[in-house]
Amino acid sequence: MGAVAIAGATGAALLAAAPAEAASAVQIHRVYFDSPGKDNRSNSSLNGEWVQLSNTSRSSRQLRGYKLRDKTGYTYTFGTFTLGGRKSVYIHTGKGRNSATHRYWGRTSYVWNNNGDTAYLRYPNGSTADSCSWGSKGSSKYC
Repeated sequence: MGAVAIAGATGAALLAAAPAEAASAVQIHRVYFDSPGKDNRSNSSLNGEWVQLSNTSRSSRQLRGYKLRDKTGYTYTFGTFTLGGRKSVYIHTGKGRNSATHRYWGRTSYVWNNNGDTAYLRYPNGSTADSCSWGSKGSSKYC
């Protein structure tokens, strides 16, 4: 009877010590949620609001179908886009010309709340790859 209890306790300890799910190679590195200057909805001000995603692996990652969203549900969906190994991409709220390092949401209003919000990066299947939350202090958050 005592051996069964010890085996049960040991099994539970081993189960509790199982490794956590591996982190996504593509992660939210920084969110600049309060663009510099007045929030006047100019394209320049809108593009001062951005999210930086970083690929932490040495291999390129295809981001087609990945989604970046806020708590409210405003969502940016990547089309065909490859993020190089150890590279970053900035997703700006406003309009602009997409490149390998800068993508543009094309919005005419702000997404990220200055008084607190959460950015979610989701895989194409909808599961969460990464998230980053902030409060009302500062203008950006390193995640």
